[in-house]
Amino acid sequence: MNRSSDYTIDITPEILLKAYAAGIFPMAEDADDPSLFWVEPRERGIIPLDRFHIPKRLARTIRADLFEIHVDRDFDAVIAGCAAPGFDREKTWISRRIRELYGELFDAGYCHTVEVYREGRLVGGLYGVRLKGAFFGESMFHTERDASKIALVHLVARLRRGGFSLLDTQFVTPHLAQFGAIEVSRRSYKQMLRAAMDHEADWHCWPRGAVVSGEEALAAI
Repeated sequence: MNRSSDYTIDITPEILLKAYAAGIFPMAEDADDPSLFWVEPRERGIIPLDRFHIPKRLARTIRADLFEIHVDRDFDAVIAGCAAPGFDREKTWISRRIRELYGELFDAGYCHTVEVYREGRLVGGLYGVRLKGAFFGESMFHTERDASKIALVHLVARLRRGGFSLLDTQFVTPHLAQFGAIEVSRRSYKQMLRAAMDHEADWHCWPRGAVVSGEEALAAI
C-alpha cells in the first residue's frame, strides 16, 4: 500500500469524499491513534457485481429468513460492532476520529449500513461509503454464524438492483474471496472508478424501511 504520515491535515467529510473519488481512503494505526494516514493499495480488492458467488449452504440459510435485515437503522451500533475485538482480530484500526468522520458521512447520507438482526438483537452487519455508482466497503462484523455473510449478500442485492457498477473491498481476504473478490491493478481500478463516477445509482431502490426477504435478495443477484 502507499502511505503518507509525514504531515497531518484536518480531514473533513468533504475531503474524505474527494479522496474516495480519487481512489484513496484513510486508516489509523489502531483505535487509540488520533492521526490518520491515506492508503492507496497497488492491488485493489473488488467484488465484480456480475460475478458474485453465493455458496449453496449460505443460500439455503438466506432463503430460510432466520434473520431480519435493515439498512441505515443504527450506524453507531454497527461501527461499534466492527471495532470490537473478535475471534479473527485482537485490535482494530477504527479510531475515535474514524467513527466521527463516518458518522458525519452517515448523517449526510453518504455512509450506509446493512444490519442483521435476530430476535431484535443486532448480530452482524457492515458499513461503507456510497458515491455515485460506487460503494466502498469499510468493515463488517458478526456475533452469530453467517450474519456478516448475509449482510454482504443483501448489500450486493441492493447494489445490483440499484444500478451500481463498483463494489470496492479495499483488500481481498479469504472471507471475501469465497464470494468472488479479486485483486485488480491500480490502473484498472482507476478506470473502474472513473466509470462509476460517471453515473448515478439508487441506494434506496427498495422503499425506505422495507424489510427485504432472502428470496428477494437472491432474485436481485
